[in-house]
Amino acid sequence: MSRKAWLLIPFLACALSAAPAAETTFSSSPARTRLLELYTSEGCSSCPPAEAWFSKLKEAPGLWQNFVPIAFHVDYWDRLGWRDPFAAKAWTARQYAYSASWQSANVYTPGFVLDGREWRQSGVPAASRETPGILKLEVVRPDRFAATFQPRAEAGRPYSVHVARLGFDLKTNVKAGENRGRQLRHDFVVLALEEAPLQNGRAEVTLPAGPAAADPGGRQAIVAWVTDGSQMEPIQAVGGWRP
Repeated sequence: MSRKAWLLIPFLACALSAAPAAETTFSSSPARTRLLELYTSEGCSSCPPAEAWFSKLKEAPGLWQNFVPIAFHVDYWDRLGWRDPFAAKAWTARQYAYSASWQSANVYTPGFVLDGREWRQSGVPAASRETPGILKLEVVRPDRFAATFQPRAEAGRPYSVHVARLGFDLKTNVKAGENRGRQLRHDFVVLALEEAPLQNGRAEVTLPAGPAAADPGGRQAIVAWVTDGSQMEPIQAVGGWRP
């Protein structure tokens, strides 16, 4: 090999390493992917068993295709002496909004919501037979995402997309409250959530940084769901592990 050819090798190696990474896109099928929400708190002594079951969904058949699990940590149990580092007033307000839509005055943890409705069953949610359309989520940058929704019908309706970052294997040593002295472990935790209206079936969303308690190097997932205008009930969902 000529000396000139040898000189080209380091340049080529640098050029290849600088090439942009392949785009990542998550896509649903036309069939409905169900959204399963857990409302929980580190200040609630009955929540750890529910979260242990929720964590097992990581290995459940149909994850990301048939259903998308997400966990919202509420803050109303912080008054017992322990501040949940993953809780947010917005997540509490979301649970109260659901309760109001069901004409109920109460909220509780652990509480499950499936497709916008209170859910008290056990086991993995059954696959849906509805076919609302295809939802796609493309990773544009580490914090920015492009969503597209192709509804099966009524394409002119005012849809909104919600994009969330989920954290996994998050551990906390609880020092006060009902779970004092326990190490709690959480999965599918909503670390950030943003909403945007779909314009001609498309929207771009930028997610803020998550709570300081979340390990930025840990395993994460990205999920999205579509709602009809200002309604809370999800029409279609999509998600997957963060590359």
